Amino acid sequence: MSTAAANPTAGRRRPASSRGLRAALLVVLALFLYALPLLNLPIISTPASDFRAVLFTVASYALVALGLNIVLGYAGLLDLGYVGFYAIGAYTVGVFGSLHGTLPFWLLIVLAVCISTASGLLLGAPTLRVRGDYLAIVTLGFGEIIRLVALNSEWLNGARGIQGVPRPPSVELFEVNPLTWDGFTAYVDLGETSVFMKFGLLDATPYYWLVLTVIILVLFGDVLLQRSRVGRAWEATREDEEAAELNGVPTFRFKLLAFAMGAFIGGLSGALFAARQGSINPEPFVIQLSMLFLAAVVIGGQGNRWGALVGAVVVAYLPERFREAAEFRVLIFGVALLLLANFRPQGLLPPRRAKRAKAASEQIAQLEEGAARG
Repeated sequence: MSTAAANPTAGRRRPASSRGLRAALLVVLALFLYALPLLNLPIISTPASDFRAVLFTVASYALVALGLNIVLGYAGLLDLGYVGFYAIGAYTVGVFGSLHGTLPFWLLIVLAVCISTASGLLLGAPTLRVRGDYLAIVTLGFGEIIRLVALNSEWLNGARGIQGVPRPPSVELFEVNPLTWDGFTAYVDLGETSVFMKFGLLDATPYYWLVLTVIILVLFGDVLLQRSRVGRAWEATREDEEAAELNGVPTFRFKLLAFAMGAFIGGLSGALFAARQGSINPEPFVIQLSMLFLAAVVIGGQGNRWGALVGAVVVAYLPERFREAAEFRVLIFGVALLLLANFRPQGLLPPRRAKRAKAASEQIAQLEEGAARG
């Protein structure tokens, strides 16, 4: 048997030149994203908000969307309480770094992802045996329970929250001056500087760079995971769980792994969010935040990692970009989502399987129409 026959995907591999060009474009895109808070481009920047803080928020949403995309897009598990893992990561850093301990920051990050992953396993073990709407209801309750525990627990300082959350250790290497624009002419703003890797209170740029670096690392892991046996098992489970079971795939084990991986990334994002804020309380971790995380994945195209990133930009950036429109910005955002749901229900960047399924359904419809006419 020939190699092409043994491996059906061998003939569809990209040529080396195409892969090299794609890698070069990705490097250029990464450099542009790192430089974005310094370029302060007038079309992209947010006049009514601190652009660097907005970029950090967008990056945090993007990291969360990557984690939720594993749960929803790869494994097909509808998780409506993902904000619970986000809150667990944030509160772990606050509790053991300020309220009840003074652990080093990087140890706090490790502890946050371990506790959030363990919570994902504890939640998933009894609940992943149910499916569909029942799973959605259970996870919705989990997210709200985490918030209420934080709100009513004296050990977690209740509604007062936690102050003095430790920040990442600073490494002040050099200063960078951002650009300021007069029309289409750019000038170096000598009155404002961003110190590289100085994690203070006012400048959000180093936090954005940190989260962006984490996103790149997570993307590498995501690519390797999806192309592995685990990714194929998730796809089989999502498409037809009964058929996957009959073919020897331990679907429960792989669903639990997806839940744990999603919790890992959600806890990591929450920990970085707490470090940027410097203080946390239960108020930000409302169920509406879970809906925004879910909207980011669905808008971008569930199952497509790049779509999840684009969806996070839409959800987190557009409301801030149009903040000058006051209350109408919410209406504009809602109308945009409505148009998207009607004219692009598969998302802005649907995965290839969605495109193949749509093409197949259109072909079947044409064949049926031709048979009916004949």
